[in-house]
Amino acid sequence: MELGLTSFAEVHPDSVSGETLDHGERLRNVVAEIEKADEVGLDVYGLGEHHRIDMAASAPAMTLAAAAARTKTIRLSSAVIVLSSADPVRTFQDFSTLDLISSGRAELMVGRGSFIESFPLFGESLEDYEELFIEKLDLLLRVRDEERVTWSGKFRAALEDQPVYPRPMQEPLPVWVAVGGTPASIVRAARRGLPVALAIIGGAPDRFSVFGDLFRRELAESGYDPEQIPLAVHGHGYVADSNEEAAETVYPGYAAAMTRLGRERGWPPMTREQFDWMRSPEGSLVLGDPETVAAKILRWKDILGVSRFMLHHVGNLPHEAALRSIEMLGTKVAPLVRAG
Repeated sequence: MELGLTSFAEVHPDSVSGETLDHGERLRNVVAEIEKADEVGLDVYGLGEHHRIDMAASAPAMTLAAAAARTKTIRLSSAVIVLSSADPVRTFQDFSTLDLISSGRAELMVGRGSFIESFPLFGESLEDYEELFIEKLDLLLRVRDEERVTWSGKFRAALEDQPVYPRPMQEPLPVWVAVGGTPASIVRAARRGLPVALAIIGGAPDRFSVFGDLFRRELAESGYDPEQIPLAVHGHGYVADSNEEAAETVYPGYAAAMTRLGRERGWPPMTREQFDWMRSPEGSLVLGDPETVAAKILRWKDILGVSRFMLHHVGNLPHEAALRSIEMLGTKVAPLVRAG
């Protein structure tokens, strides 16, 4: 089973002092985190595109390229590119370039986006939310699979026998679809033979088992071998020496960040009671000592049928704490998971 991390390069204010890192320091920390993940043998690091003051990664491919020059084996992915508001040709070129710089370690994970800031920023309408993603995904796959492209659609200028360069080292460049829990999104990806990453950020992970079953069924019905098309899962969490240390380190910043997002989306403020249930075996937080974290990852593997797990640190986690969590994920958790 593959293990890795994802990040949005968050710069949430400290829950006590109110101070935040500047964007430059946060991005340099992300590169250092990727270096640490590579050093301890983790498989993948994904960086998500956002256009907010509290998240520094508006251009993931650039940060990942900086990390590519300082790493050797770890795969470098977006997590995600908001394809609905991006240009598929330029997106392909960015990640094809990353693939060449990294000697074949790039992956492109795309999604519709759970944040909407990019739509007005790049002149797209939220009224076209669904249509935009479908059309742009089709163009992205066409550009990936054909060196010279003839294509026309509703939202972008047509292409007539247009060559697209550079071509990646990997043929084809891996394209994943990130899904938050919409059956139509699962079906769309499966019918194209694309790997899927499920985002589980709340509730009971068991309820996502139907999506794993749906994915594998649609793959088979579309003529693909489900054993050859991976399913991944992304979950919030943290690794520490003890369960109590993990909880006390993470709770203040995590609760503040989720409460702040909740004000935008209509969620109630996070309570300690809710947090403690989320870190229980049935909850969505993958948080605790190495044995606890490994047990939860293996449980998700069993109930969801995933072959990749990606841990996401949320909140104003100090850089040294994040590096320590990454080290433990690679040196303590990974051997337990791979032995299980």
